[in-house]
Amino acid sequence: MSIIPSELACKQIEFARDYMLSLVETIPDADWFRLPSGAVTHVAWQVGHLAMAEYGLCMFRQRGRRTEDLALMSGVFRKRYSRGSTPDSDPKNQPAPAEIRQVLHRVHESAMRELVAYSESDLQQPIDQPYAVYATRLGALLFCSHHEMIHAGQIGLLRRLLGLDPVR
Repeated sequence: MSIIPSELACKQIEFARDYMLSLVETIPDADWFRLPSGAVTHVAWQVGHLAMAEYGLCMFRQRGRRTEDLALMSGVFRKRYSRGSTPDSDPKNQPAPAEIRQVLHRVHESAMRELVAYSESDLQQPIDQPYAVYATRLGALLFCSHHEMIHAGQIGLLRRLLGLDPVR
């Protein structure tokens, strides 16, 4: 059996997304901005960050920024949830959980549509960090699933700190 690199990346990204969503979908919207005692992040930041990161790894790092990308997420959204940003626990300063979920789903659907069109030669093009395994565009796609699972672990911990039962 021959494994197609873009298909491998797609399956890994889908698995990580499904797992992350299984953790998030049972967290009440009212808890999305809560910072449990000792926590430095909240669910809203984690989910917004995953939307921004998937865009960055699966689209921007693959083909650059396009004008139509602003329909996926605004520049304000992207900066709010970028690496190094600080989670704000005041819901008045944030998009609502429903809006964050919409951005997450919009980005994911677009990324998956684009991903299947990347050729093997496209995926072998070199890039700088972040990537996993290979310093190529394929490495950025593989890192997307790894990154999502890292944040799924943080979401799982937040669930427990919010008093929710484990999913698994």
